[in-house]
Amino acid sequence: MSEDTSHRKRDHINICLNEDISFRTKTNGFEKYDFIHNAVTTQDFTKIDLATKFLNYKISFPFMISCMTGGTKQAENINEMLSTAANMLKIPVGVGSQRQALENDSFHDSYKVIRKNAKDVPVVGNIGGAEVARMKSLKEIRKLVDLVEADAMVVHLNPLQELIQPEGNRNFSGLLKKIEKLVKLLDVPVIAKEVGSGIEKSAAKKLLDAGCKGIDVAGAGGTSWSAVEMKRKNNPNENENYLWDWGLPTSYCVRTVSELKKKYKFTLIASGGITSGIDISKALALGADITASARPIFIQVMDHGFEGVVDLIESWFEDVKKIMFLTGSKNIGQLNRSKIIKSEAAV
Repeated sequence: MSEDTSHRKRDHINICLNEDISFRTKTNGFEKYDFIHNAVTTQDFTKIDLATKFLNYKISFPFMISCMTGGTKQAENINEMLSTAANMLKIPVGVGSQRQALENDSFHDSYKVIRKNAKDVPVVGNIGGAEVARMKSLKEIRKLVDLVEADAMVVHLNPLQELIQPEGNRNFSGLLKKIEKLVKLLDVPVIAKEVGSGIEKSAAKKLLDAGCKGIDVAGAGGTSWSAVEMKRKNNPNENENYLWDWGLPTSYCVRTVSELKKKYKFTLIASGGITSGIDISKALALGADITASARPIFIQVMDHGFEGVVDLIESWFEDVKKIMFLTGSKNIGQLNRSKIIKSEAAV
């Protein structure tokens, strides 16, 4: 079984690098919003502050290199570069699914390398909701936290991917109760994350009631993981093509889930089609605390190494800084809902 998991991870890497697996007809929704231009901004561009806090760390930008890979030999080199970039930028980095690490220790170094290189920033572990739901003993997840010295643990929710995946697990019964138990068991916060179909307000409320301290909406508009699994099939079912674009736009998820901040204390992470400083700025203005991206960073690191990742993220946040200047925002907290409106074209 472990060889199957490792082989599947290699498939995912190759498909994400070489195939068109973006949403076809659906966007992240941020194009429906415009910033309110402040003609009398009083900000000094050089003094605009992009720093914020995440998991008790001060980070340079409200951005996380999202959970990507692990559990293969190839993943070790990728994670080495990603974690090096994260540490240089002083931003969090996520670990790919650690399911394979529970099966054997063949590729433990592909996970350990992240903390080895990201000594000074938050590291976020990762396990699938399907695995959590069926595990008899959640104590195994403590080993995953220790493996990467994680500051938080992500439970990724991917019912659509599991549904399409040839080896997928379609039994998520008892998931919320298991998450609640996991929250009580671990000494680090639990973050719930989708993988591209989105978490909206009612689902987020259930997860927060279960004790999650973070919600990564991971909405539609970026990578379609149903498309990834369709590409893996030797004989794809054409009747499933409508699921290629299944999901809720990231902007909608951020806007609705942020309303829960009136009652709950949690970190809201915006991912799903985040590919520019404009996307980042609009996500923050709609209520996200930090943003995250996976595939664009993945492609960048494979083409240009960790230096390319550093350059890309710095360029995105140079654009965020320009938007903050033009909206009269001196820090991330001031880049809020009052600075953004629905665009005329979207009305």
